[in-house]
Amino acid sequence: MTIGNRNLRFALAQIDTCVGDLDGNAEKVLDYTRKAVAREAQVIVFPEMTLTGYPIEDLAFRATFRTAAWDKANALASQLKQEACGDAYVVVGTVGTDNERGLPRNRMVVLHDGIVWAGYDKHFLPNYGVFDEFRIFTSGQKSVVLDIAGYRIGLAICEDIWQDGGPVAELAQQNIDVLLTINGSPYESGKGHTRHELGARRAKELHAPVIYLNQVGGQDDLVFDGGSFVIDEHGELLERSPQFVEHLGFWDLHHEASKPSPSTEQSSTQRSSAQQHSSTMSPELATDEEMYRACVLGLRDYMRKNHFTGACLGLSGGIDSALVATMASDACGGEHVWGISMPSAYSSQGSRDDAAQLASNLGIHYQTESIEHVFDCYQQQLHLEGIAAENIQARIRGVIVMAYSNSKGLLALAPGNKSELACGYSTIYGDAVGGFAPIKDLLKTKVWDLARWRNRDAEAHGALAPIPVNSIDKAPSAELRPGQKDSDSLPEYALLDKVLEAYIELAHGRADLLADGFDEDTVDTVMRLVDRAEWKRRQYPLGPKVTALAFGRDRRLPVTNAFRE
Repeated sequence: MTIGNRNLRFALAQIDTCVGDLDGNAEKVLDYTRKAVAREAQVIVFPEMTLTGYPIEDLAFRATFRTAAWDKANALASQLKQEACGDAYVVVGTVGTDNERGLPRNRMVVLHDGIVWAGYDKHFLPNYGVFDEFRIFTSGQKSVVLDIAGYRIGLAICEDIWQDGGPVAELAQQNIDVLLTINGSPYESGKGHTRHELGARRAKELHAPVIYLNQVGGQDDLVFDGGSFVIDEHGELLERSPQFVEHLGFWDLHHEASKPSPSTEQSSTQRSSAQQHSSTMSPELATDEEMYRACVLGLRDYMRKNHFTGACLGLSGGIDSALVATMASDACGGEHVWGISMPSAYSSQGSRDDAAQLASNLGIHYQTESIEHVFDCYQQQLHLEGIAAENIQARIRGVIVMAYSNSKGLLALAPGNKSELACGYSTIYGDAVGGFAPIKDLLKTKVWDLARWRNRDAEAHGALAPIPVNSIDKAPSAELRPGQKDSDSLPEYALLDKVLEAYIELAHGRADLLADGFDEDTVDTVMRLVDRAEWKRRQYPLGPKVTALAFGRDRRLPVTNAFRE
C-alpha cells in the first residue's frame, strides 16, 4: 500500500478493554498496531475510551487517574515510534481534562510520530438509559478534520452521530472523505440494524463513508458486541466485523479523481471509491444466538476481569439453572463449573435425574448435598409453616452455594430470570445469592427459546444437545411444597411475559394495560407483584443487559412508592 497510489488503509481494531487497566489496554493497542502495520495499515482505529476502558463512571473525577491516563497516552506514542510504528496514525480513546476548569472530558487522541498528534472531545454526552456522561464529563466544542495522506477525515465519538446537528452538521460543510467514529455502544437485542440505519443516514448527510468502530466485551452489567462496520451513503456495508469477539479488520479508501469543491453536489462514489480489502463481511446473527452469546460474553469477561477461574450454582433440574450452567460451561469450560444438587423431601426424582443428566452432558463437577437433615434441624428450632418454611429451604441452599464459592474460590451464579425478578418470585438470601446473574434480563419465555437454540446449535455442529428435553418441557416449579407449580401463584408465562413487557419496557400504566386487552385480574396481580418486589431487585446480583430496558441500569423506581395506577 503506497501513498503514491493514493490509497488509505484503515485497520478496525475491535478490542476488549478493561476499566482501569491502563497498562493492559495500552499493551493491547501496541499489539494490534503491530499487526495492522504489518498489513500496511496507515490509520489504526480503536474503541471509545480505549486506554481507560469504558465506562469509567466516577473514576473520571479522580485527578490521579486522569493524569495516569494522559501519561500512558504519551508513553504509548513514544513506544509506537520506538517499534517502527510511528508513521501510523493510531486513534484511541481516553479521558482528558478541560484545561480551563480542570474537569474530565471524553477524548479521542491520535498518536503519530512519537507524540499525541491530534485530539477531539466528545460533544454530546448521553444522559439516558445506561449512560450518565452528562454528570461526569464536560462537552467538547470544536469539530476536527484530520489531513492524512491527502484525505480529509472527520472525527466523532459515539453519541455525536446519534444526535442531529453538532459536529456531524459542521463536518457536512467541510468536504470530508470519510467520517471516523469510535464507539462504546452497549449491546441490546435489535440494535445492530439501528446502528446500520444511523450510519447510512450520516453517510448520506456527509456524502462520505462512515467508519463505525465499536468496543467488544463485558464490563460489569454491560456487554459490548462489537459489530464494527463501514457503510456508504447508499446503505451498502463495505466491511462488517463479527459480534462478540475481538477482531482486526481492514478497509481501503481510494480516490479516483481530484476532489470537488465543497459546493459541488457529488456523491462519495463520484469523487472517491471506497474499496473493501478485507475477507470480513461477517453474517448477521439471529436474535436468540445474539442474546445467548451476549450472556456468555458478559459472564466470561466478568469472571476473567475479576480473576475468577470457576463458577458454582445450584442445579434443580429446572430450565433456569440448566441454561445458566450451560452458559457457565461455555464461558469457562465444564471442568471449571460446580453444579450442586440440593434435594429436599419435595424434590421429584425426575428433577434429580434431569440435573444429573445435565451435569453429565456438560462435563461439569456434580455433587449432591441433601438439605433434608438441615431443614429438619431448623424446623425443630423454629417450627415454621407456609411461606416461611418454603423460604428456609431456599436459604439453606443459598448457604451451601456460598460455602462452595468461599471454599473453592468460585463465582456463585444466581439463576433467576427477568420474569421472576419482576414478580419477586425468588427468595432473597436464598436462590438470589451470588455474584453474577447471567439470565436476569431474560424473560422466562426467552429462557426457553435460548435453551432450544443452544440444543439445536450443538446438534448442528455434531455435538450432544446439553440441556435435557424434560427440563425444557416440564411445567416449572420451585418444588418447595408438594405438587407446587409456578402457575399456582403466577399467570402462565406466555401471558405474564406479555404483560411484563408492556408494564416494564413500555411503561404502560393500569389504564394502558387494560386498553392493551389484558384482563383486569391479571393486570392488578402483575402490577402488585412487580411494585412490591422493587426492594428485592435492588439486592440482586449484577447480570448482563441484553434488552432495551434492564432492571438496575435502565429502570430506577423508588422502593417506597404508593402509586398504583
